[in-house]
Amino acid sequence: MNLPLKFVNHNIEDFAIQVTFDPAAGEGNVVYNLSLIKNEDLEFAISVLKDANKTGVSVSGMVRFYKSGEKVADFLIPKGFTGICTMCSITFDGLLIRRGIPINPIGGGVVEIEDRTPIRFTHIILYEHTTIDPLQVLISQKTTSVTNVMRQGSGNILANIREFHMEAEHLVGNVLDELSSSSYSGILEVGMPNRSLLGVPVSPQYVAIAAIGGTNPLAAIRE
Repeated sequence: MNLPLKFVNHNIEDFAIQVTFDPAAGEGNVVYNLSLIKNEDLEFAISVLKDANKTGVSVSGMVRFYKSGEKVADFLIPKGFTGICTMCSITFDGLLIRRGIPINPIGGGVVEIEDRTPIRFTHIILYEHTTIDPLQVLISQKTTSVTNVMRQGSGNILANIREFHMEAEHLVGNVLDELSSSSYSGILEVGMPNRSLLGVPVSPQYVAIAAIGGTNPLAAIRE
C-alpha cells in the first residue's frame, strides 16, 4: 500500500504535541536534531557548539552526545561516529500547543543578520508545500554563513517562522517570559498583529514569531 505524502507542517504538529518540557525546571521531553560527527572531528565540533551558544545562534546550550553503538530512539550510532543531539526550535511550538495556543507553522529559511540584528528572510520554503525539512535543504545548498555571524555579527543564519491568533498574544507573552530565564534562547523576533515579520506576510489577525533554527551550530561546523 502506498502511504500518502506527509508534509512538514503536519510533521511539526506531530512532534510538537509530544513536548513536555518545563522551562522553569529545565526538565521534560524536547524535540531534538540528531547529527553525526566523525570521532576525529569531535573536539572541533564541541568548540563550535560552545561558540554558537555564546553568540546566540543556537536554540539552547543543552547538548547530548552519544557514542558509537549507542541508540537514539531506533537509530544506532555507527562505528567511528559520535551522535550529537541539539534542541530543535519545534520545542517552542510544543510549549505553545501545551498552553492551548493553536499555531500555524509557516516555513523555514535563511535570515540575513546585520550587526547581530535580524533584517529579513532571504530564502524561505513553506512547510505546507514540502515533505523535506527546509533547513536541511538550505544547509545542503550552502546558503548560510553562520560562522560570520558568530565572529563578526553579520551574515546568514537558519530560522523558521510560525503565526498565532492575536487574541492569544498575552498567553504567548507568558511563555516568552518563562523562556527568558530558561535554557531556551531561540527566539529571534516577535511581530505585531497583521504585520509581516522579516519580510514574511502573516494571515489577517495573526502575529508571527521567528525562531533560530536548531541546526545552525551544525551548519557552522560544515562551513
